[in-house]
Amino acid sequence: MGIQRRDHRAAAGRFFGGWIADRIGRKKILVSAVLLFGVFSLSTAYVESFSALLLVRFMTGLGLGAALPNLIALCAEAVGERHRGLAISVMYAGVPLGGALAAVVAMFTSEHWQTTFIIGGLVPLLVVPLMILLLPESSAFKKQTTASAVRHSSASALFGEGRARTTLALWVGYFFTLTVMYMLLNWLPSLLIGQGFSKPQAGLVQMLFNIGGALGALLGGLLLDRCNGTKVVLFVYAGLLAALAGVGMSVGTVPMAIAGFAAGVFVMAAQLVLYALAPPSYPTSVRATGVGAAVAIGRLGSVAGPLAAGHLLGAGAGTAGVLLATSPGLVIAALAAITVLSRSVALEKRELKVAESR
Repeated sequence: MGIQRRDHRAAAGRFFGGWIADRIGRKKILVSAVLLFGVFSLSTAYVESFSALLLVRFMTGLGLGAALPNLIALCAEAVGERHRGLAISVMYAGVPLGGALAAVVAMFTSEHWQTTFIIGGLVPLLVVPLMILLLPESSAFKKQTTASAVRHSSASALFGEGRARTTLALWVGYFFTLTVMYMLLNWLPSLLIGQGFSKPQAGLVQMLFNIGGALGALLGGLLLDRCNGTKVVLFVYAGLLAALAGVGMSVGTVPMAIAGFAAGVFVMAAQLVLYALAPPSYPTSVRATGVGAAVAIGRLGSVAGPLAAGHLLGAGAGTAGVLLATSPGLVIAALAAITVLSRSVALEKRELKVAESR
């Protein structure tokens, strides 16, 4: 239940953070979001009641949720089309890096948990002044007129001007891809132990899965910048299906380690492909709203994946059954990503013609 509440507030932050940013600017919302989760992370160390703890964690989740769609939008608008995927990949690589640093801090402060939250709150608060001074506002956002920004309601931003199919395809792709990703993050060790592997062996595979994910984050954006988009989508999702089959069928430690590493590479590459596809799918005036909504839907998948895996295991499906059940969703996600690709190319050509005519 705690995971579900965390993901719901992050989903809300991502949607509304993107929606507001399309009206007042990416930088303002990003700075405010970092300030918000910094203040309330710091406050977590000093709460004295359960109700106060719920409040500060809720506000922390809102801040964290609002930050991501604006980071993605800023990265996409700060570079040209040729380097967009790599820019988003490098940005997102900071997420597992931050997680690793947090784990190190927690390891050395295990007897005083408050210290973890104090450090986790102070660091973003120290970064805020640097963001205000050094982080530029999106040039694409500054070029759009205020009038065009305020005319868009949430519904028209997501579904107006022929964007309904793109928005729904993005949502489907994000939902099913993050369903599988978070299922593996939460259940991979248990699935391996259920196959007869020891806890140290399962821990090794989990570590390799995470290392593979870090590499996959860079791989997805890099491939999308340099290769045909449809071929990249097919390669990434076919690789993920093959890796999951390997996890389900491997019986030795070495084959399982290879399969686990490959699963990490391809599931994160698939996620980064989607992150790179979302920004060009929307015009500048509604870009953060579109990205935020897609990421929010993905967070719902991050709840559904672990829950579905638990129910399947409880029903006696076993590791192979759980992983096999993900196959239809991944095929649908791949088709959805290809749909987004075809329509985002048309949108970029349209925006380029408009810009040239001014």
